Amino acid sequence: MVPHLVTALTGPLLDLEEKILAATPAIERWFRLEWQEHTPPFYCSVDLRNAGYKLAPVDTNLFPGGFHYLASEMLPLSVQAAMAAIDKYCPDARNLLLIPESHNRHPTYLENVARLMQIFRQTGLHVRLGTLNPEITQPTPLALPDGNMLVIEPLVRSPNGRRVGLKDFDPCTILLNNDLSAGIPDILENIHEQSLLPPLHAGWALRRKHNHFTAYDEVAKKFGKLIGVDPWMVNPFHAKCGEVDLQSGEGQDCLAGNVDAVLAKMRKKYKEYGIKEKPFVIIKPDAGTYGKGIISIRDAAELKDLSPAQREKMSVIKDGKVVSDLNIQEGVPTFESIKDAVAEPVVYMIDRYVVGGFYRVHGERGVDQNLNAPGSQFVPLAFAQQHAVPDLKAKPGTAAPNRFYVYGVVARLALLAASLEMERTDPNPEVY
Repeated sequence: MVPHLVTALTGPLLDLEEKILAATPAIERWFRLEWQEHTPPFYCSVDLRNAGYKLAPVDTNLFPGGFHYLASEMLPLSVQAAMAAIDKYCPDARNLLLIPESHNRHPTYLENVARLMQIFRQTGLHVRLGTLNPEITQPTPLALPDGNMLVIEPLVRSPNGRRVGLKDFDPCTILLNNDLSAGIPDILENIHEQSLLPPLHAGWALRRKHNHFTAYDEVAKKFGKLIGVDPWMVNPFHAKCGEVDLQSGEGQDCLAGNVDAVLAKMRKKYKEYGIKEKPFVIIKPDAGTYGKGIISIRDAAELKDLSPAQREKMSVIKDGKVVSDLNIQEGVPTFESIKDAVAEPVVYMIDRYVVGGFYRVHGERGVDQNLNAPGSQFVPLAFAQQHAVPDLKAKPGTAAPNRFYVYGVVARLALLAASLEMERTDPNPEVY
């Protein structure tokens, strides 16, 4: 299934697809060499936007949920990738401790946790669930929609204070599916005898998106040079403002100035490529996830007209965290649709391997809006159909393997940027 692309099947994106397909051997060799120098995040999901004139990542999540949305045919590939990932950190691994979100008991999130447990159990590991929720003091069952149960248990520190596990369960590896938006809990500090994945500085208590965007700028330049395309074809413009208080208006001049600057750069590119769309930018918190605190605007003057409700929405995100640093990111419209509903691809990776993905579809959102919002639906990508073996004889824009291979390439660019980001922001490089 190739979703309908509203734009005509001609133009820059198909040129990009052709160049990526033609350069496949060079691209795969380049990735192999990069992974000899850099360690990919343990797992990752990347939101892409396909505008017809560019294909770019707009969000890179190092604590991905949604594994249950992947096509079941992709499970064997996920298991193989998980084996490769675990081997790097603990070749003799026997026990894996999975720590999910502390307060999220939504059935769909629990299905994601169950799928992760299934993947790692099929690698041959004993897998149990621990929780950072201090209210859980004994093993607690959680019901899944299919009638099965998960059991979460309170974390315990070892007598020597250097390990974390559960009662009668000492794991070699601790896998976080909790993005630490609420901060870094004491019980996870100073763990030096176990692999904690992802590391603490990958969580939103410390991670900042502008570091990722800066690393991605470098990756996109290298990639553009490798295959002979303008890096802008895979990279949105961006800027950052700190010390912003939308409630009081503090920092609004900085925000307006940067919005104008990004829009001006976009207009120049649009003119260069004959793009008729009206440019817009996305303003998002420098830390945070779940699509919270995000607005799209087409003119800096709109900032003055934000309603109190909009200002409130942008000022507080997940776990009640107050926002003061904001990113201005080039808006990339999505011109893909499924049954007339706007769609964007989300690609999932474990270690350096693409293991599947899905389309996030929203029937009530526009091409210029954030689709990670209540009401979104999920359609598994057909990665199972030889996603890594492009059909070089197919007409550009018509073959699912080609479309999904290109998605996988751009998603891996974001994965590589995340590995650079993690290296450069590591507070204790000698520890991890």
